[in-house]
Amino acid sequence: MSITDLGSYYGFTRTPFGKNLAPAMLHRHRGHAEAAARIRWCINEKALGVITGEVGSGKTVAVRAAVADLDASRHTIVYLANPATGTRGLYAGIVAALGAVPRFHKANLIPQTTGLLAAEEHERGRAVVVICDEAHLLHTDQLEELRLLLNADMDSTSPFACLLIGQPTLRRRIKLGTFAALDQRIALRYHLPGMDQAETGDYISHHLKLAGRADPLFSDDATALIHQVSRGLPRAVNNLAIQALIAGYAARKSIVDETSARAAINEVTAD
Repeated sequence: MSITDLGSYYGFTRTPFGKNLAPAMLHRHRGHAEAAARIRWCINEKALGVITGEVGSGKTVAVRAAVADLDASRHTIVYLANPATGTRGLYAGIVAALGAVPRFHKANLIPQTTGLLAAEEHERGRAVVVICDEAHLLHTDQLEELRLLLNADMDSTSPFACLLIGQPTLRRRIKLGTFAALDQRIALRYHLPGMDQAETGDYISHHLKLAGRADPLFSDDATALIHQVSRGLPRAVNNLAIQALIAGYAARKSIVDETSARAAINEVTAD
């Protein structure tokens, strides 16, 4: 069986539950909308924000939605996806995103970074937004370097907005006494919850409509089971829904029922 066969059987015009969606096509359930709104506030205030959530809860998706609403002519987005680059990599990532070649020695790289951040605002009139994904993996020295970068004009202003995006352990780490100075700087804290059952059903329907099926395709029992096992986490819903569609196709069913959902759960959770 191929994805093409699956699409032909259900009448899809595109593969459902995919990641390659334009921001306007994203499903905006309550938690997602709340996270996006808070992120926009944090950016406008040039503040430090911490957004956490379980694996697959849609943290990065919420950030992408919030950033998509920004005026591209007035903002520069610096997205740091890999915390494993160390402190030098932190500076180098910012410098490269601002269009310069990072200097080799860290002693020269730090002033280069601060100079470029200042120039972006004062010479180009653009607000910088630094987004650190997987921030729960940042080392202690990386978090401290970020705090120092946020100092400007004797701590009277912030040179950029900073968003730390990570798993719940990030919040617990920052609460440790070691990070007291960083903790006091945080203006926004938000934990992205999973969807409730009604939102999960709406999420499934939304993605099926994007794929060309506006009519009900999942039974209520199937949706409830998927919600229960996924805990309303979008990525888990995606995985279970696709497997349930495959199970329904294999059994030549016109509706994805509870039996198909259980087959999907067995497939996804099998050792």
